[in-house]
Amino acid sequence: MIRPKITQRERSDPPRRHDTDAARAWSLILSAARLARNASWSLDHPLALRADPDGRVSPVDPAHRSQADLLWLPHAGWRPGNRAGDHAEDCHREDPARALFDLYLPLCRPHPGSVEVIAHLGQSIDGYIATANGDARFVTGEANIRHLHRMRALSDAVLVGAETVAADDPRLTTRLVLGPNAVRVVLDPRRRLSPERHLFNDGASATLLCCDRARIKPGEQHHGQAELIGLPAVSDGLDLGALLGTLAERGLLRIFVEGGGTTVSRFLQAGRLSRLQIAVAPLVIGSGRPGVRLPPTERLADALRPATRIFRMGEDVLYDFELGAGVPEPSADAIPQNTINEDTVTQAVLSRAELSRIR
Repeated sequence: MIRPKITQRERSDPPRRHDTDAARAWSLILSAARLARNASWSLDHPLALRADPDGRVSPVDPAHRSQADLLWLPHAGWRPGNRAGDHAEDCHREDPARALFDLYLPLCRPHPGSVEVIAHLGQSIDGYIATANGDARFVTGEANIRHLHRMRALSDAVLVGAETVAADDPRLTTRLVLGPNAVRVVLDPRRRLSPERHLFNDGASATLLCCDRARIKPGEQHHGQAELIGLPAVSDGLDLGALLGTLAERGLLRIFVEGGGTTVSRFLQAGRLSRLQIAVAPLVIGSGRPGVRLPPTERLADALRPATRIFRMGEDVLYDFELGAGVPEPSADAIPQNTINEDTVTQAVLSRAELSRIR
């Protein structure tokens, strides 16, 4: 995790209440995500959780909701508890804890299927994720980058395509936020990536390199430190059904597809996504590598128009599309009610030079 320089004022001043509330909210969200992955957890009984100022989460009696920060209600899902609303802000001011709950709690629901896949793309306002030569550092800003780290922490696996690794050499860890590193999964059907790539050798988290099984020699098991996974190939890449089945066998049931555009588009076209997040930056590239690419739609009536939630992230706007079955979680009516303000969630202020190192 990148640690900012601490000024004398920061050493002497007590933490702002917003910082404490947001830290407690994130601890509760991490606990909700862990519970959602626990097969032995009974969904038929209410559950109440409370977070101390130091972030320690403990259960409380569901009958005493005034003591709870977070509630699980059968047939309703996760809801902020009464105690979380004790310090609710005036409607004209920001409430960072509520903003975190609004965005992330719907992603912590137990998923009825074997695997849940959520994808994310950051793009310019004219629809490009990088310049023509692949420069994508950085289309979106600090708040959205930190969001990516949170999504990794809430997932069993973070998945990218070979083009993303070749262009960015990412680490795909959660060093900007509290939370566990996910298993890193790289799709490289033709096995073009060098084993010297950073994430194949840093030991920060378990890493799987998935390729056409015909590209693996007998007895070969590793690519750098990454484990080799051979899968059947199809005309446009690896068989996604076989891929998700293999990940499920390893207990990797919540998959976060972080890029790039080709990989996300394949999952979307195959109907494998439960959610798609697109962060739009106030940036005009003019030409470059597009984000979502699907076969053309002749009639707008046939176009995909999913239920949508909208969040402000600094200067960017995040669109969270519900693609899976089920009723979407309630969403706010206006963007300002869902502002993820990093100044209140963390004291870290990242410079542009630091941003170039955190992906």
